[in-house]
This record gives sequence, C-alpha cells and structure tokens, in this order.
Amino acid sequence: MLSTEPAIVVSNLVKQYPGGTAVAGISFSIEPGQIVGLLGGNGAGKTTTIAMMMGLVAPTSGTIRILGCDMPRERYHILHRMNFESPYVEMPHRLTIRQNLSVFARLYGVADRDARIAALAADLDLTELLDRPTGKLSAGQKTRVSLAKALINAPEVLLLDEPTASLDPDTADWIRGHLERYTAERRATVLLASHNMNEVERLCDRIIMMKRGVIVDDDTPARLLARYGRNNLEDVFLDVARGRREGAREAAR
Repeated sequence: MLSTEPAIVVSNLVKQYPGGTAVAGISFSIEPGQIVGLLGGNGAGKTTTIAMMMGLVAPTSGTIRILGCDMPRERYHILHRMNFESPYVEMPHRLTIRQNLSVFARLYGVADRDARIAALAADLDLTELLDRPTGKLSAGQKTRVSLAKALINAPEVLLLDEPTASLDPDTADWIRGHLERYTAERRATVLLASHNMNEVERLCDRIIMMKRGVIVDDDTPARLLARYGRNNLEDVFLDVARGRREGAREAAR
C-alpha cells in the first residue's frame, strides 16, 4: 500500500549563524512522486535548507520529516533511502569511476554492487569509462558519474543542487530526460535547486521561491506565470529577486 504521508515535511525551519539568519522559519511539504523546484538568488537559503534536510547542518529550530522520520535525529533510519547530487561536490580524482561508485555502494549498503554499477553505467553511457580515473573526465562525463552516484541506492528522495550547471545544452537535456524517467518509474520525490529556469519549467510540478531566508511564493509554474503576468519563469524570478513581487500580484488581480 502506498503511503499517504508527504515524503518531505518542513515546519518552521530556522538556521541562524553568528553573522545572521540563513533560513528564517520556512514551512513546506512535498508529496511522493513530485519534482519541486527550490528557487532563489545567491544567499536565499536554498543550499542551507538542503544541507539541513540531509542532516549535514543542524537546524537552530523547527523540524524536518523525511519519509516519516525526523531529521537529523533519526537520519540513520532513512539516509540509505535518500541521496544528493551536485556538480560542485568532487569525487576522489585518482579513483576510477568503478572504484568511486563501489565506495558509495558500500556506504549505502547496496546488495549486489557490481550489478548495480553495471546497470547504471549502461543507463548513463559510462560502461566504456568505468576504469578511467575520475579526474580525467570531461565536465559532462563527471556530471553523469555524479548522477550515477546519486542513483546508486535507487533513492526514494533525491536532493539536487544545480544538477546541470556548466553543461552543454545536449548533455543537460540528456540528464533532464534521465531524471524525468527515473522519477516516473520509481515514484521518487525530488527537490531541485536550480538557476536554470528552462530546466525548472520542464521538470517541476511546483516551485518554491525563496528570498533572504524566507519563502516568498509557492505554486505551480503555470499559476506563477499567470499571477505575475509573465511569459516565462526567468521574468518571474527577476520580479521576485528585484522586489517587484507585490506590484506583479496587484496587477494580476
């Protein structure tokens, strides 16, 4: 029987540092199988939010529940059912792709490691590269390896931070297509932080917009476009970033 509980529930989440507040009391929930975009400019609080959801950073206050468990207190019950991908997190360059994926497969307790690595390599066009050192790969190849790492444990919750940054359009499109297929086949829940508005429009069922540590809007792409009176999400993003949000809402009424 499928669970009726949201896959992710964030309630009144706050993270304060000595220099200021990174996240200022945000709340949202995400249903199983949804792809939700987390948008905002630099310093909006996106990366801090994802770090707290992964259990890497302890919240100052508030709660996070993922797959029914409290984070970070119960993180060891669910980390094997989650994963994370970012092109900014490097894997050891001297290890081959196969060795890197084997390390992560062991960390996540993957039962048949060799078969899982072979299957992912076939899916992500990495088979002929498996024994190449990771440091000798192109940017696009490294991104495919990073995605393989993120999918090694067939996660039910996938957190993505700029998954196609710095990629050429063809490789980026290929990665997005694979994410779409994976989510549909596994009913996985995805939270996607991105600055690529075309990517967000294509992949996301819903968009959460942050600014200065708070959520300033939360809706489907179509409703956001209608509410702000814009033809694309990039213009909506600029409206929010430049403080034109209230005027756009008034004009849409």
